[in-house]
Order: sequence, then C-alpha cells, then structure tokens
Amino acid sequence: MKISLTNCGKRFNRDWIFRNFNYQFLAGQHYAITGPNGSGKSTLLQVIGGALVTSEGSISYEGASTISIDDVFRQIAIAAPYLEVIEEMTLAEFLQFHQQFKPFLKGITAKHTISLAGLTAAENKQIRYYSSGMKQRVKLIQAIFSDVDCLLLDEPCTNLDTEGIQLYQQLIHEFANNRTIIVSSNDIQEYGFCEHVIRITDYK
Repeated sequence: MKISLTNCGKRFNRDWIFRNFNYQFLAGQHYAITGPNGSGKSTLLQVIGGALVTSEGSISYEGASTISIDDVFRQIAIAAPYLEVIEEMTLAEFLQFHQQFKPFLKGITAKHTISLAGLTAAENKQIRYYSSGMKQRVKLIQAIFSDVDCLLLDEPCTNLDTEGIQLYQQLIHEFANNRTIIVSSNDIQEYGFCEHVIRITDYK
C-alpha cells in the first residue's frame, strides 16, 4: 500500500500538533516517526491510519487501485498501548472474534499465533487476568498476523520484558518484512529495522 499525505496538518483547539506534512509511504518500506514525548507522534500515526481527521490537507491510499478513506481500515492493522482488547473474552475467543473482521495471514491459525506468542498456557483464561506484558503480546499478534498491507505500531514494546522485545523483533522479521510498516517510537529496539526516519519536530 502507498499512503500519500499532502500539506497535512492537525490541531486541537488552537494548538497545531504538526503542519505542512508532505510525505509518501511506499509499499513494502519501513518508517519510524520519532520525537520527544508529547510531540505528536501518536497523533500523526492515527491520522495516517484514518482514525483522526486532518485539520488541513489530504491523504490518499493506493493498493492495486485507489482505496477510499471509508474502506482503508480493512487494509491497516494497528497495535498501540492505548487500544483496548476485550478483556471479558479468553484469548482463544478474542482471536476468533477478531478474525471475523480481519482474517490472519494465509496458513496462520489462531493456535499458531498463540504458540508463537508464548501464551498457550493462558489461551483459555480471560484476558482481564493477563499481565500488562501479556496484553501487549496479544495486541502485537492481533496486528502482525492480520492479513493487511500496512502495519501501524505505536511504541510496540510497551510493557514488554527482554524476551518480549526479542519476540516482537522476530515476528516483524519473519511475518511482516514485506509490508508497509510505520512505527511511532523513540526506542531503537522498536524501529531499528526501519529504512526511513521521520522527525515530527520538523513539521511544527
């Protein structure tokens, strides 16, 4: 998927978060959005994904053909600390429910993703009883294994221990390398694989 932003800006009340953002995210390329805490990295990521509307400028999405803003969510998956999972469900139930909206990559089953994430022993436990690190693993496998063209990852290693960070890097390398990936982060462990780095402070 190619995502093109033209003269984009976003403000809340009178405060501009970013302005004059002109950029093309190309299919199969990997991008990092960096900047100080509170500088607008997550806001830009949500604008790119269509979760927030721009205050000025325009965004276009192209796959095999042009994709409308109303349909782009079908081709984008996001993992972020502020996104909630359905904690009343078990992990097995949650992934089965999720696949009704975004099927997994071809040949990948829910059982397989649970095993890779090291969560087999907890697959029939309600997610509400998971630790913060386990919940983050759930968010990552939900996004990375979705059969979509573009992954948006906002501070993807939040709450992960060393083993969890290694798992994240392994999953990206094995299952996501051929897709467009945009990472919002200041941690090289999260975006070290990205070929392109965007500094949000350049667009203030």
